[in-house]
Amino acid sequence: MKENKARVIAFYLPQYHPIPENDKYWGKGFTEWTNVAKAKPLFRGHYQPHIPADLGFYDLRLPEVREAQAELARDAGIEGFCYYHYWFGNGKMLLQKPFEEVLRLGKPDFPFCLCWANHDWTTKTWVKGSSMVNNTMIAQQEYLGEQDDIKHFEYCLRAFKDHRDITIEGKPIFLIYDPLSFPNVKEFMNRWNFLAKKNNLKGIYFIGVTTGRQSSYKIVTNLGFDGVCHNRRWEAEAKAAGFRFVRRMQSLLGWHLGISLMKYDYNKVVRNYDTPENKLENCYPVITPGFDRTPRAGRRAGIYVNSSPKNFKKHVAEICKSIQDKDDDHRLVFLSAWNEWGEGNYMEPDLKWGHGYLEALKSVVKFQIK
Repeated sequence: MKENKARVIAFYLPQYHPIPENDKYWGKGFTEWTNVAKAKPLFRGHYQPHIPADLGFYDLRLPEVREAQAELARDAGIEGFCYYHYWFGNGKMLLQKPFEEVLRLGKPDFPFCLCWANHDWTTKTWVKGSSMVNNTMIAQQEYLGEQDDIKHFEYCLRAFKDHRDITIEGKPIFLIYDPLSFPNVKEFMNRWNFLAKKNNLKGIYFIGVTTGRQSSYKIVTNLGFDGVCHNRRWEAEAKAAGFRFVRRMQSLLGWHLGISLMKYDYNKVVRNYDTPENKLENCYPVITPGFDRTPRAGRRAGIYVNSSPKNFKKHVAEICKSIQDKDDDHRLVFLSAWNEWGEGNYMEPDLKWGHGYLEALKSVVKFQIK
């Protein structure tokens, strides 16, 4: 028997520190914790608020916090963090300080990669209540062409050359969150591959994140991506609801009328994360501990019920089984997410479950094949 380990990469939100943009639109000192702490239950038995345990309401400007996160993740069998990276064009960035400090200090000595969260930043992210609230643009995602692509690459190059950077086929991996909205994405990837080789790298291994529909895998690979992060959430919720029409109506009513209809059974949702595409060498499945957007959206939230460490363990085992025949380099599984507290989508210890989810992951990610 040969022991093999799933390469679990956890998405990491670098939001937990004050920035001028958040101060301006939501008040001095606002972070994700502001709404997490004041979330209220929306129905009988609804688990809210979610209160952090070991790490408390941390500030990511502190290196001690980042070290403690890496220690928890490493012990649970996670290979590294995939930091969300916000580049809006012409050098405009948000939330970059935590990762810049990781690079500058060389700590934590824990593997990483980047996911370009290429979407607009608007005030609707944390506005709750009436749908009539104005949606104000904070930072618009722009694609400015060759010179901006070069500037962006030069900013990321230090990360690509860092010994901690996660690779596939010897190439640094770089995820693009919304590949379908990216005009001329093939041109962008060709340009970055040229720049990578010019800087003594083998190239960049580009991974596109899917929208959640099963057909997205082919669409993304046809754009020229090397691999696909197979996010199944939208389609999985639709199937869990019974009909796509039901899922769509839940979304519309929940958003426009403030009706909390978007409840899904966790077990039914994650059952649909396992698809035939996950077995393909360049398709990288996603696992999730749960989802509850109440802190961000109030009564318009999407909520998974019946999530627990026990049910999460079963979900992880099913996904790991689907990748067991891949070679070591391509045995990636993306964990969504490490610390999305505002979406009830996190692995860090809380007061209800403690280390339960971490222990569940740890018990599964190592498996044996003949």
